[in-house]
Amino acid sequence: MTTPPALLIAGIGTRDDRRATVFHHFVQEVAARHPDLPVAGGLTGPGGAHPLSDAIGRLVEDGVTRFAVVPLTLIPVEHPRDGIAAALAQEAERHADTSFSCAPALGPHPALLDVLERRLDEALGGGRRRPSDRAETTVLLVGGGSPLPEANAEVHRAARLMWEGRGFAGVEVAFASLAAPDVPFGLDRCARLGARRVVVLPYALFPGDALERVRQEAEGWWLAHPEVEVMTADAIGPAEALMEVVLARYKEAAGASERARFTSEDQAFAHPDAHADVR
Repeated sequence: MTTPPALLIAGIGTRDDRRATVFHHFVQEVAARHPDLPVAGGLTGPGGAHPLSDAIGRLVEDGVTRFAVVPLTLIPVEHPRDGIAAALAQEAERHADTSFSCAPALGPHPALLDVLERRLDEALGGGRRRPSDRAETTVLLVGGGSPLPEANAEVHRAARLMWEGRGFAGVEVAFASLAAPDVPFGLDRCARLGARRVVVLPYALFPGDALERVRQEAEGWWLAHPEVEVMTADAIGPAEALMEVVLARYKEAAGASERARFTSEDQAFAHPDAHADVR
């Protein structure tokens, strides 16, 4: 029986120790739940906590040569120099006998949109509510922000998917940094559109310093505009659904790795002089 590839959970590097710690604990929990599968995870970028290169190195020392990579990010667009693909290319050069098959980014996966919907309901309160409560609530979906317009456009796509069929008055978009509009401007827009209740919803996997700034900005805006009720929801967090999506993405990447391997072997058999590069 062919040994399945290892699961490599790859995140974008951060200076936020809290977010890095939550990421690390999430990887540990996935590994604990799947003891039959080699699992490791790390973050891109030099000098940060839990580097991706260390995670790959440990598995290579254990004899792993094939990796199915799951990017732990909601946005499929990344910087060409600093993203996960660039980091994996460097590792493929460093470890000549390894191969990496990368799954798509996680979001906006329907299961994660459902978790975001639960975070909205939690922010609104767990008691009994009228059916019209959602129709009177506007959502401000707050992405991390990027200098790449394509990445910011993905947050707008998620906002549209959050709005469809969920009964909210509207879903507007803002960004924590690097892109406009910021949170206060986004709340201004909600108010101009007639909102009297707004839930600020982070489009983020894990809590951290950036989300604390978003919360503070939302509370500051509310103090200046008491006529509009403002609540802030939590990030997705290490929910059960997130683990399920990661495992589903792993199976996609592992399947792609197997198909590529068998195709290369078939080509090498059909053409004995051909060199099959499956890295």
